[in-house]
Amino acid sequence: MTRFTRIGIIGAGSMGGNMALLFAEHGLQVSLYDVKSDSVQAVVDIAKEHDNTRDKITGYKDYETFMKSFEKDKQQPRLLIFSITHGHPTDEVLDSIGSYLNKGDIILDGGNEWYLDTERRQKEMDELGVYFIARRGASLSPGGNKEILDNVILPFLRTVCAKSEKGSECVTNIGPGGAGHYVKMVHNGIEQGMLSIVCEAWGIFNRLLGFSEDDIGYIFTEWSRKSELYNNYLISIAGDICTRHYKADDPTSGHILDDIEDKVVQDADNTEGTGVWSIQEAAKVHISVPTIAAAHLLRVASANRSDRIEFDKLVKLEKPRLIENLKKNTDEFIEDLRCAVYVSILASFAQGCNLIAATSQAKHWHIRMSEVIRIWRAGCIVQSDYIADLLQPLYAAHEKSNDEPFSNILLLKPIAADIEKYYPKLKRVVLLAIEYGAHVPALVASLEYFKYMSSTDLPTTFMEAQLDFFGAHSYDLKSEHAMNIKKGPHHYEWKEA
Repeated sequence: MTRFTRIGIIGAGSMGGNMALLFAEHGLQVSLYDVKSDSVQAVVDIAKEHDNTRDKITGYKDYETFMKSFEKDKQQPRLLIFSITHGHPTDEVLDSIGSYLNKGDIILDGGNEWYLDTERRQKEMDELGVYFIARRGASLSPGGNKEILDNVILPFLRTVCAKSEKGSECVTNIGPGGAGHYVKMVHNGIEQGMLSIVCEAWGIFNRLLGFSEDDIGYIFTEWSRKSELYNNYLISIAGDICTRHYKADDPTSGHILDDIEDKVVQDADNTEGTGVWSIQEAAKVHISVPTIAAAHLLRVASANRSDRIEFDKLVKLEKPRLIENLKKNTDEFIEDLRCAVYVSILASFAQGCNLIAATSQAKHWHIRMSEVIRIWRAGCIVQSDYIADLLQPLYAAHEKSNDEPFSNILLLKPIAADIEKYYPKLKRVVLLAIEYGAHVPALVASLEYFKYMSSTDLPTTFMEAQLDFFGAHSYDLKSEHAMNIKKGPHHYEWKEA
């Protein structure tokens, strides 16, 4: 096993800076570079404040001295970690350090990235004898060269990765090529669905029930301590967000949440691409992901606040309003909402996991979904113990006799049982939320997803007729019970020539 004494990190932002401090805490010397020298200095200054990191992080202002910093350790191979924006910045860094790279060097790309760009860079680095590995987050999902991953990278990452409550190290070899970045991309797609579900629940509490932020925070915290939402990261931090005052010891100082604008811009300003990529991939491999898509489109719409303001002036549409007649049944509704949140989060998981499975099968990545769920138990945003306890053994049982993941987890009996159990509660919440003007796109999308995925008589019968009418696209007959996914053999001449 290779023992690293020094690592180099390129990118000293929030993620890169925290990684530098983490590695320093584990006794490693860290060489740190960023195009913004102030960011590097800020991390070095933090390191100086603590005994276990003092003198372990050294900042550099150019690539030449940064790369030469490894010479004193005489360490081979050298390990470089990128924590930079996706897209062309990564290519620019590779171009800048290319002349300093040695055969056998290892680059871990720790940012979110389009997996096809990852595979392109792996081929380019292969020509130099350099290993380019994709990994991301405290829950680590690296993918790439199996020998280097298993014998060099994984032993190292196990020392710094997140550990779940069950003692499991949240790192695994996801698969070849861009599999690691692909799984992290879909993780973020699932995350977007969950983010929207939780914020929609907050909106219902706040606008329809008129609850105070502190009361909402208390409910979220209670949810995170038991049952289906136990140890769900987003539910847990929701409690903290709602109860956070400007002055911790002064409840009259106001809630921070009350001053935050309603626009999410990370997608619209192109600093975040994983949501877009997840939806694109789902369309390409023909996997239905309505919860994830609805959540993403809400974010996109929220970013353009100026257009929303102007449109609001032109139309008189309903706004969220209090449900006055719910007082006697408030506790029952809160329980319905809890179950609706859970089963909608399950929808987001199902959609994302099915997307990973479809691509793994198409690319022969042989991704072990039981391992993916295992490493999502800690150190990541989609952490949710009940769902992990539900999914991990189901995938593991399938993997005993199959080298590719189960294609559609809706077809697994325990999943179907939970959906059947909680669907009525989700429907009650959605109906009431729509009646009183709440914004619930992800909850609605989850309801419709379960409804049309369980239907054997969709209105798409009529759509098939339309397509055949104007495009002679042909169709199957009900009497033939055709199950294959290809055009039917029948056509009708709807209009005389």
